[in-house]
Amino acid sequence: MREAVEAGLALAGFTVDAVDNLHDAKAAATDWSYDAIVLDLALPDGFGLELLQEWRKAGSSTPVLLLTARNATFDRITGLDSGADDYLGKPFDLDELAARLRAIVRRGQGRATPVLEWADLSLDPANRVVTKAGESLTLSRREFTVLETLMEHPQKLSSRAQLEERLYGWQEEVESNAVEVHIHNLRAKLGRGCIETVRGEGYRMGRA
Repeated sequence: MREAVEAGLALAGFTVDAVDNLHDAKAAATDWSYDAIVLDLALPDGFGLELLQEWRKAGSSTPVLLLTARNATFDRITGLDSGADDYLGKPFDLDELAARLRAIVRRGQGRATPVLEWADLSLDPANRVVTKAGESLTLSRREFTVLETLMEHPQKLSSRAQLEERLYGWQEEVESNAVEVHIHNLRAKLGRGCIETVRGEGYRMGRA
């Protein structure tokens, strides 16, 4: 199931790290910053709810979606009252899981609308569509991810390291100059002024 969820979410445009026990989950969440976490309750070395409670006591506000076969009303209430942001029972549909993840990520960012807009650009994360002045554009998966990251907070600088976190998984090798290459390609497709570079600090959306 872990492999199926990982593959399904990757197809939906997420960069996914998948682990199968509490020990590795703790390590990943300590070493990496995530937009959201899908947490199963029944794990080989413990109960996922205890890990969720541990994260919340430590002050973590990362959105968490519980994924479990325990789908009684009492179990859902317990999970939500323990700090979960959403709850999905097994069996489940991967498209619904992806939609619920987009929703809790959006809420976590303080956004009400599902479509991102900036100047004449529009980006729809659910349908993986980008338009400029009403015309559809073709972007690679990682170009889409870079643009989505920048458009989520268009006036805020995103550092190279922050963009790399969105492009690559916890144990995935980061390609040299990958961010710069994707920025270059986006400027070629969107207009040179669409993304501003602040030397030594990062990137943000421009107005062209």
